[in-house]
Amino acid sequence: MMARFAKSPEGLFGAAVLAVLIVIALGAPLFFPRDPLSIVGPALTAPFTDWALPLGTDRLGRNVLAGLVHGARASLLVGFAATIAAIIIGASVGTIAGFAGGLVDEILMRIVDAFQTVPGFLLALAFVSVIGASLPVVVLAIALGAWTGPARLARAEVLSLRERDYVAAARVIGMHPAEIAFREILPNALAPVLALSAVIVAGAILTEAALSFLGLGDPNIVTWGSMIAEGRAVLRSSPFLSIIPGLALVITVLGVYLFGEGLAEALSRRRVRL
Repeated sequence: MMARFAKSPEGLFGAAVLAVLIVIALGAPLFFPRDPLSIVGPALTAPFTDWALPLGTDRLGRNVLAGLVHGARASLLVGFAATIAAIIIGASVGTIAGFAGGLVDEILMRIVDAFQTVPGFLLALAFVSVIGASLPVVVLAIALGAWTGPARLARAEVLSLRERDYVAAARVIGMHPAEIAFREILPNALAPVLALSAVIVAGAILTEAALSFLGLGDPNIVTWGSMIAEGRAVLRSSPFLSIIPGLALVITVLGVYLFGEGLAEALSRRRVRL
């Protein structure tokens, strides 16, 4: 699969962007060991006027570059954690529904329908408003709106796999149904579900930024959404405060999307060959 992925220019570009962002996110405490919320200079210093503060400062004199680097950490953490949670929940529900069939399938699919009738962002907005803003709550809120896609894909794959010979052989030797579903079928049904993960990561990053922009993100950490919201009050006099984190958000989502395109293309070629 790596060889097929390497033939995708957009996938390689997306992977390069993601690799740079991950290095920046992991190295944030080393690059800027001070609290990014601490005041380090005069307020509203313009970019490239003080090389100690290359991207300037915000209204309170906080380092914009430090916020940008630590914001990458928060955005990627939320994006990947919410995606992992959504994939685990969706794949589990889809596997149970597709393998069990009958009444269990009907009940689980109606639950999926119920969640899909509510837009993911509104569901996350309501959940965070009720429970309270913190990073784990934001991750769970985004995952609650994103697990239905993986569930439907996993169910469709399981329905096509459950009558295969190797599944019948597993039944004949007396394997437990749950063991057959999760050890024999699910690994073979995961490829299209994983191809969806890049789209979920991009959506989760945007949703987290939107929640932070509305003041519903974790107030104890710096995020790109909160930085954009902070710059909104001085948009005319200091537009860089919103433009810089906005560009970071666009580049990240673009990188994740291109990586997902390359991954989906590599997986589809593999499935065609199979």
